[in-house]
Amino acid sequence: MTPSPVSPVPPVDLELRLVRYFTVVAEELHFGRAADALHLAQPSLSRQIRRLEQQLGARLLDRTSRGTRLTEAGEVFLPQARELLRTAGRAAASARSAAGQGPFTVGYTTHQIVTPAVRELRRRHPDADVRTLHVDWSEPRAALLDHRVDVVVTRLLCISDGLDITVLYDEPRVLLVPLGHRLAGKESVTLADFADEPLPRFTGADRAGAHPPGHTNLGALVDTLEDKLELVASGELVSLAPAGFRGSLRPDIAVVPIEDADPVQVVLAIRAGDRHPLFPTFRHAAETHLVPAYAV
Repeated sequence: MTPSPVSPVPPVDLELRLVRYFTVVAEELHFGRAADALHLAQPSLSRQIRRLEQQLGARLLDRTSRGTRLTEAGEVFLPQARELLRTAGRAAASARSAAGQGPFTVGYTTHQIVTPAVRELRRRHPDADVRTLHVDWSEPRAALLDHRVDVVVTRLLCISDGLDITVLYDEPRVLLVPLGHRLAGKESVTLADFADEPLPRFTGADRAGAHPPGHTNLGALVDTLEDKLELVASGELVSLAPAGFRGSLRPDIAVVPIEDADPVQVVLAIRAGDRHPLFPTFRHAAETHLVPAYAV
């Protein structure tokens, strides 16, 4: 028996402005407060929400004596509405980026110096709006995909899906231990020397390659660099770190070179497929001017 053809889903022309109005009402659960936040008159906001409901063919909000609540359809639509607005924002940002419109923002993570490359970019493109932004150690990928930055210079310790990566240089690793630790003061160590020592567990972005292969003794959960240094200094754990960190650590932490640890790659990352016209110039400047500023 030949199956009946599936009828195509009829297109729905949603106005993003109305979708945004709905998300604000859904967050406030109060038309008056939502209208104030949107700088609209309350009757006008009510009409706009009714228009959206008509476009969708479903009631999204109910007003009761106790206030406003989401209907079952509203509960289902809300997360998708938020994603729709995020997607639209990313699409608009991508279009502006490809056209070279708006600022070009260079992100950098802790202990990454981008000044020489940014200075060269500004020299070559004096009319461009070139900005810089520090990015948390756990967020380089998120900052790119959310369009907070257009490029980022970082250590490749996160998943690189959705990114195009240019390797700038390899950075050796060192071991951080508290003063008085049995390994403090040694000229160098191997991975085997601290195989039984606890290393930090990380929150936030996936910290790919943060630990030596096979090292299973993980200690306290770490959210920030400062948390990690406090735990090292107090003797709770030891930690690997890039060699570039050694000049700006706490005086109660000893730094020991590691002979056989894989180096960390310092990279320039951009959104996959992004074609911002300033990127080639910045990449060349980064490859030319951003070099290791350490000696192990």
